[in-house]
Amino acid sequence: MQLKIRELSTVEEMLENIEVMRFLYPTFTVEKYQSYLTEMIPHNYKQIAVFEGDVCVGLSGLWSGTKLWSGKYLEIDNFIVHPEHRKKGIGKMLTDYVDVLAKETGCTMIVLDAFTGNFTAHRFYYNQGYVPKGFHFLKILNEEGLS
Repeated sequence: MQLKIRELSTVEEMLENIEVMRFLYPTFTVEKYQSYLTEMIPHNYKQIAVFEGDVCVGLSGLWSGTKLWSGKYLEIDNFIVHPEHRKKGIGKMLTDYVDVLAKETGCTMIVLDAFTGNFTAHRFYYNQGYVPKGFHFLKILNEEGLS
């Protein structure tokens, strides 16, 4: 079956694919996900999803913004490929789509975070032309609020 990519821009469209998001956040409730999306969408958040027929097999959030040091950028957020559909080119399909979108919208760069221990993701991103530029520091203020 042919794979198709689609942009998702509404809470309803994104909620339909919560099961894919749960590969990263297994305890996500519909209520929590809906609440976050309702806050995020007005701040330039959208998702791109790869479908095999009607089944979502890959998903990534996207943010666009502007920083003084970089100008306009596109940020990949929560990049997920369904475990049963890995090694089929779905991840590359998503990053290729992001590349085109970033260029079309005048971005100077694409950025993302990958957890330090996620070596599989590191290898994938290196192979897609991404390189580490620095450290993403954080100070957790409420551990219970984390997904």
